Amino acid sequence: MSLSPEDVRQLAKLARLRLSDDEVESIGPQLQSILGFVAQLAELDTEGVEPMTTALEVENRWRPDVAEPSMGTEVALRTAPAADGGFFLVPPVLGTAGKKK
Repeated sequence: MSLSPEDVRQLAKLARLRLSDDEVESIGPQLQSILGFVAQLAELDTEGVEPMTTALEVENRWRPDVAEPSMGTEVALRTAPAADGGFFLVPPVLGTAGKKK
């Protein structure tokens, strides 16, 4: 399977990435290499292979889910740069609704 520059642009659009023409040209072969590796993996016979979440022999050590006393709002907000009504005040990250950049 070969990726055209239009395919790369479409993938970038789906990933919400803006790519320059130079980036499309350099990323295309990288994506092609990744897809080639995935195709190799698809050829493997995995019949009888148990699903796993990690290749390492590890055992999760979960603590019991027990409610414990917390520090409380007043203590948490004591060192906050800005607070109002028991909440942290932070600068907007995504802008205001309806405002276009």
